[in-house]
Amino acid sequence: MKQLAQLFISFFKIGAFTFGGGYAMIPLIQREVIENRRWIAEKDFLDLLTVAQSAPGPLSLNTSVFVGYKMRGYAGAVAAITGAVLPSFAIILLIAMFFTDVRDNEVVDAAFKGMRPAVVALIIAPVASLMRGMTPALKVLAVIIGIALWYFAIPPVPVLIAGAAVGIAATLLITRKADKS
Repeated sequence: MKQLAQLFISFFKIGAFTFGGGYAMIPLIQREVIENRRWIAEKDFLDLLTVAQSAPGPLSLNTSVFVGYKMRGYAGAVAAITGAVLPSFAIILLIAMFFTDVRDNEVVDAAFKGMRPAVVALIIAPVASLMRGMTPALKVLAVIIGIALWYFAIPPVPVLIAGAAVGIAATLLITRKADKS
């Protein structure tokens, strides 16, 4: 029961202090579950993150569910996702109640414009962190794919499917070569 409460509180803090969506949450989730709590190894987290990105739905919620499930099964998944969603739900509910009063407020507009660079930095930080374990050739490939996705507005799903197919094929080839040796 104590670990369920810790899952809820950890993801509640992450949900409460993150602006910018799922990718902005990743460095906070990573720091909390790998470095602070030591619940999951970095390699396992990267695997969970890959699955979370491939699954339908918001990245932050998928990651929360997968981390919670890995820790405590279905109860852990519910605790983690509830913690991650509750702050946003409460904030959006409050904003919706009072939005008409501040919709045209210049200070509110300026605050949102000021947050944009921080959100971009929060998105770039986990990408750089995820690239740590990659070979230089894979880093270059990742940058090229990222630029192509952005510049040509390529949908990410076919790229993910192609990447999974290439990864499976490479693993099968390596395994077959190892078996023949």
